[in-house]
Amino acid sequence: MIFEVYNNGSICKDFTLYGACVFGVDRIPLRNSASIKFKQGRIECRTRNNEPAGISLLWPVEGFGNILLHTTRLPDRPRPYILNVELARAKLMEITMKREDWAVFEQTPTLAKTAGQAQQLFIEALQNINDPAKASTLADKSLQKALDFSEKLTTRHAELLFEARRKSRGFTRSSLGCGIDPRKLTSKNYLKGVLELFAHIAIPVNWATIETSKGEYDFSHLDSSIEAFAQKRLVLCAGPLLCFSADYLPKWLLESRPQFEQIRDAAYKFVSKVVTRYARHIHTWKTITGMNAYNYFRFGFDRILEITRTACLAAREADNRSLKIIEIVSPWGEYYADNPDTVPPWVYLDMVTQAGINFDAVGVQLIFGKNKPGMYVRDMMQISAMLDRFAAVPKPLHITSVAVPDSSKIDGQRCEHAGMWHKPWDQNVQAEWLERFYRIALSKPFVNTVTYHSLADTEDDYLIGAGLLTEKMEPKKSFMTVARLQKQILHKT
Repeated sequence: MIFEVYNNGSICKDFTLYGACVFGVDRIPLRNSASIKFKQGRIECRTRNNEPAGISLLWPVEGFGNILLHTTRLPDRPRPYILNVELARAKLMEITMKREDWAVFEQTPTLAKTAGQAQQLFIEALQNINDPAKASTLADKSLQKALDFSEKLTTRHAELLFEARRKSRGFTRSSLGCGIDPRKLTSKNYLKGVLELFAHIAIPVNWATIETSKGEYDFSHLDSSIEAFAQKRLVLCAGPLLCFSADYLPKWLLESRPQFEQIRDAAYKFVSKVVTRYARHIHTWKTITGMNAYNYFRFGFDRILEITRTACLAAREADNRSLKIIEIVSPWGEYYADNPDTVPPWVYLDMVTQAGINFDAVGVQLIFGKNKPGMYVRDMMQISAMLDRFAAVPKPLHITSVAVPDSSKIDGQRCEHAGMWHKPWDQNVQAEWLERFYRIALSKPFVNTVTYHSLADTEDDYLIGAGLLTEKMEPKKSFMTVARLQKQILHKT
C-alpha cells in the first residue's frame, strides 16, 4: 500500500514515522511495522496476502495537537492513496458509529454547524480527488473540524451520563484511587496528600525486589506501606503479584534458565506467600499484569493461559475474600506488531474468559505522553470508544493506572515524538486532560474505579512529571482538579 503525504497542499519532503503501525481485522496490528517506510513524499507499507489494511501513526492537526490517528481498512492498489483524505474519512466514520452507539442525534446549533462543515469539506475533498494538493488541503480542514466535533460530542455525552450516575449515587469513596511510592512514606506532606484526597490506595508489589534470592524474602517496603495505611479505613489494592517483564522477575530466576514447570511453581509459591501475609489488610489484588504484552520467557498460548490460571488460583486459595484483577496494558495492542511472543489484548481477554479462569474484574492501564507503543497521545473519542469495548466483557472494569505528564521537554516525551493534546504538556494541560478523562471514564457504568498512576513526581519514574504533586510535595493544578472531582462525586459540592 502507498500513501501520499501532504502538508499545507504540498507534497511532504520530510516526515518522520512515529507510532506507525499497519493493522487488519479488528484493528489487530500486522507484524510488519519495520517495513513501513517514508520516501519522497510517500509512505509505503506491506500488507498480508494483499488483504485490506489500515495504517495508524502520529499526525499533526493544526489547532488540535499531535495525535495518533488511523485510516480505515483499505484494499491494496497500485495507485497511491492520499493519507490526509483517508485520515479524515476514518475520523468521520468513527463519529458516525459512535453517534449511533451512544444514540446521540440531537445537537446544539454550534455542534451541528461544526459537523456540517466537516462533512461538506470532506465531500469537496472527494470531488477534487484528482487534484491531490487541493484534496489534501480540504481534507486537513475537514479533519480539524471533525476532531473538534468528536471531542465536544464525547464530552457532552459523558457529562450527561456522569451526572445521571452521580445523582443516582453510583460512586463511592473509593471510586478514585492513587498509586503510592513506599520510598516517600516518611514524608508527612506525602502522607497528607494521600489521606486528604484518596480512600483507595494502590501499593506496588515487585517480585524482583522482594525475593532477592530463592526462598529469601524482603517485605520491608510492603510492611511499611501496609503499616502506614492499615488503620486508616482505606481500600487497599496491591500488585502486580506477577508480571513477566524483566524488571519484575527475580534475578535468581532469570539466571537459572528454568523450565516452565519451575517458573510456574516459583510463581505459585510467591503469590501464595504474599497474599497469605497480607490477606487481612488488602481488599484488591492485581493478580497478574500485562500478560498480553510482557512475555520474557516467551510462553506460548497454552502456557500464557496456564500461568494466568496459576496466579488466580494461588491468590484465591490464599485469600477467598478479596477482589482478584487481571490487568492488561496497552489496550490498543501496538506492541503486537513488533513482538511475536505477545497476544493482542482482546484476544487475551477472550482466551482468559473462555478458559473459565476464576477472576473477579479486569484492569487496564492508560498512560500517555511517551514515545513508546501504547503511550502515544490519542483524542478523547478514541479513548471513550476503547473503554466502550469493555462493556462486552462479563466482568467489571477498573482503570488501574492512568497518567499524563506535565512537561514535554524531556527526551522521549517531546510533542513531536509522543504527541500532544491541544498544547504542549504543562500543569494546565495536564489538569484539563484529567478533568476530561475522569468524567468520560466515570460516565461508563461498568467502570468501578479510576486510579491515578502516582501521587508525586519521581526522578526515576517511567513517565517524568506525571505526579499530582511536585517532587517538593507541592500540589499541582491536577491535584486540585482531582480534589474537586472527588468532592463532586461524593455530593459535597
